[in-house]
Parts: sequence; C-alpha cells; structure tokens
Amino acid sequence: MLRRAITATVIAAATTAAVLVPAAPAQARACIIQHECYTTWYSDSSRTVVVGEKYEGCYGTISMWGVRSPYVTFTEIPC
Repeated sequence: MLRRAITATVIAAATTAAVLVPAAPAQARACIIQHECYTTWYSDSSRTVVVGEKYEGCYGTISMWGVRSPYVTFTEIPC
C-alpha cells in the first residue's frame, strides 16, 4: 500500500514538472563545409516576425544577432 502511494506521488510530481518546464529554444543545425548557411528564428508559428538570425559564411565567418526560439528555418547554399 505504501509502495503504491509513493509511486503515485512520484508520477504526479514528474507529470507536473514536465508541464511546468518550458521547452528549450531550437538549436541551429550544423552548416556543411563549403556551404553558406542562414538560420532564422521567428516569434511564433506564423513566421512573420524575425527575432534572430545566424549567418555562416563559406570560409568560416559567423555572425549572429537576436534570440533563438522554437520557430526556426534553415537555408543552405553551396559556395
């Protein structure tokens, strides 16, 4: 009986924690060598408001501004 009560408490706590913990922002995908890559993050699923971008050039130059979010697009262009 005590084992069931403890198990139920653990399951309830884990379920609550899973609901309350926000998802991490989407990570940028790795850029293939000899490609130019653009990663763009948006404010919501409509993808109309850009909140951040990352540029990776053909020779290793990287620039990034803004914030990451779960709403992301990735473009890869051969050099």
